[in-house]
Amino acid sequence: MQPSVYHGVWRAAVHTLRTRGTPPCRLLSTAPLADAETIFALSSGHGRCGVAVVRTSGPASATALKHMAGLTRNLPPPRTALLRSITHPQSKEVLDRGLVLWFPAPHSFTGEDCVEFHIHGGPAVITAVLQALGSVAGMRPADAGEFTRRAFQAGKLGLTEVEGLGDLIHAETEAQRRQALRQMSGELGRLYQDWSHRLKRCLAHVEAFIDFSEDELIEDGVLNQVDSSVCDLQAEMERHLKDERRGERLRSGVQVVIAGATNAGKSSLLNTLCQRPAAIVSPIAGTTRDVVETALDIGGFPILLSDTAGLRDSPDLVEREGVRRARERVEQADLTLVVVDCAQLSSDAQQAAAFIRGHLTSILPTQEQPETVFPTDRFLLVLNKSDLLPEEQKQKLDRELRCVSGLPPVCLISCHTNEGLQDFLTVLHSSVKTLCGDPLSGAPTLTQARHRAHLQQCFAALAQYQRYRDMDMALAAEGVRLALTSLGRITGRVGAEEILDIIFKDFCIGK
Repeated sequence: MQPSVYHGVWRAAVHTLRTRGTPPCRLLSTAPLADAETIFALSSGHGRCGVAVVRTSGPASATALKHMAGLTRNLPPPRTALLRSITHPQSKEVLDRGLVLWFPAPHSFTGEDCVEFHIHGGPAVITAVLQALGSVAGMRPADAGEFTRRAFQAGKLGLTEVEGLGDLIHAETEAQRRQALRQMSGELGRLYQDWSHRLKRCLAHVEAFIDFSEDELIEDGVLNQVDSSVCDLQAEMERHLKDERRGERLRSGVQVVIAGATNAGKSSLLNTLCQRPAAIVSPIAGTTRDVVETALDIGGFPILLSDTAGLRDSPDLVEREGVRRARERVEQADLTLVVVDCAQLSSDAQQAAAFIRGHLTSILPTQEQPETVFPTDRFLLVLNKSDLLPEEQKQKLDRELRCVSGLPPVCLISCHTNEGLQDFLTVLHSSVKTLCGDPLSGAPTLTQARHRAHLQQCFAALAQYQRYRDMDMALAAEGVRLALTSLGRITGRVGAEEILDIIFKDFCIGK
């Protein structure tokens, strides 16, 4: 092909992609703006502490460092701690003596010039330093999350990494920390970026086929490659979506509900697990009317434990509302601890099993009631008040109920003596770990509801490609474009120029 013809095809491809609504890149710029305001804030926790860290970001950071650290000539070496007297830039009053660190752009958290002041953590010292920074021209207090937002705008962090950083800051258990750290390291973002790159390639191939196939400028089998890639992507996304919400559950906490009849010891179990009198306990049936919640760490996994009203028919309007709320919580629960007063059970295992089955049936939501087998992954059977049974009867009951098929895992405990409590905690930990999964093994999991929503939209858009592939290639291409847009909303990056790059890399236009 002559060069002039080649350039004509190149311009046609550029015009086509730029006028077909390919989504603009979410990341408008990978470089900080030169005229951006300089922000400052206390980056360490509030309250009295040994050391507090005050951070700045922006073009005026160097000026603030020179004025407040008494540096008349050169700035200190990057990322090197320097002990200095920290003074007010106008009055020259000494505010504190501490460490200063200089992080020149682009090698900083935000990609901008940054300074850190490591000062004593007293409220008066912190206030004085913040006020001094506010007196420097071009500086203002940072908004919530503004440092991280600037890091994202500078391309230092992707959206999934930003979310991982937020989760790491708010992590309260070991498993949450591990999952957040894994996401912040970019593993989840790299998975989505790989899918995004493959979708861009698919879209580039489809667009090229639409524009140049009639001129015999496209190699044979291009659409077959797209078909194969789309099928592979759908299969991978489907597996990713079928994670039973493990990552989301670990991030927000497993919903564990204590349910059962009145006076079975539900509130006692709550108090025993959280080791404080969170709920009122009394021999009067129906004491608990509302839902009592407490957050717990069970072997590194977060749970939100809820005590509920005893399930029974009552003429009392308030208690009936409590029972309604209890049933509603059971429907929403990830795991339900069904508490039974084992002193009410027959010494005959079959009769005891029949009683328990009836009790479980009365607790289960109507649409989930099984014929023979109860969902063992959603229920634990807690036989409380074991201290009221003779030792021989207790062992016999425990042994025989474990052999009855179709029942959830059985735990005999006494909230009064703490007998069996350790075994119960082991079973509870195992159940919660199964619900959350191991945050360090296997492929990274979904952690945000918005990820799931966008991936479902992406999956549906790929189905559109397959539906129109043999009918209308323009509509099929639109399906791939919508899929790419949905995926780009997770990562924050998708643009037409990247698709153009792939066209001219993968295709020898004019061959």
